[in-house]
Amino acid sequence: MTLDLKQLAQLQTLFKALSSGIHINRLQDTELWMDLEKHYAGYESLFSALGFALVMDGRGFAYFKTEQASSYTGKLSRRLALFLMLLFEYQADQGLHLFQFQQWRVDGPLLEALSQHYHALLEAEEMASAQALSEILDRAARVGFTLFEDGSYWLLPAVHRYLDLFEELAQADKPDLDETVTASSPLDALGDLEQSEEAL
Repeated sequence: MTLDLKQLAQLQTLFKALSSGIHINRLQDTELWMDLEKHYAGYESLFSALGFALVMDGRGFAYFKTEQASSYTGKLSRRLALFLMLLFEYQADQGLHLFQFQQWRVDGPLLEALSQHYHALLEAEEMASAQALSEILDRAARVGFTLFEDGSYWLLPAVHRYLDLFEELAQADKPDLDETVTASSPLDALGDLEQSEEAL
C-alpha cells in the first residue's frame, strides 16, 4: 500500500496527541476525528509501521493501544479507575443507568458526596477530599476522559474503556452456580485492572 502523506493533513497533530496518551473524542475533537475517519486506513497503516496500534472505537473515541504505561499515567489510571468505579456504583444506587454516563453532571456536591460516602477507600489512595477528586478529573481531562464545562465535569466517550474493563472483571468474578457469591472490593478489582494487557 502506497501512502500519500499529503492526504494525512492532521498527521503531526494526531501523532503528537495519541502518542502522549490523549484520546481523540468525536464530539470534542471534530476536525481531527473527521480526518482520522476519512483516512483511517492510511493513518492505521502508517502508525502500525511506526509500532503503534491505532484503535478507533465506534462509540466515538480513538487512542493508541499500549501494554505499557508510564509511572505518571499508571498512577493516574489507578486513581481514575477507582474514582469511576465508585462513581458508577454510587450513581447506580441512585437509579441512574451506567451507559448514560455522558449525561451525568459531576459537580461539587456530587464530589463531596462521593468523598464522604467512600471516605475510607479514597483515603487509602490519598484522594479522600472533593478537591483531590477534582484534581484527578482535571488530569483526566488532559488525556480526553473528562471535560470541564459550565462549572462541572462531564465524562467523555473514552470512559467506555474503563466501563468495559469493569464489566469484564465483574464477569470474571462471577462464581459457578453451585458456589457462594462473594463480592470483591474495588481495590481488589483495581489490582486486576493493573494486570490487564490493555494499560490505560
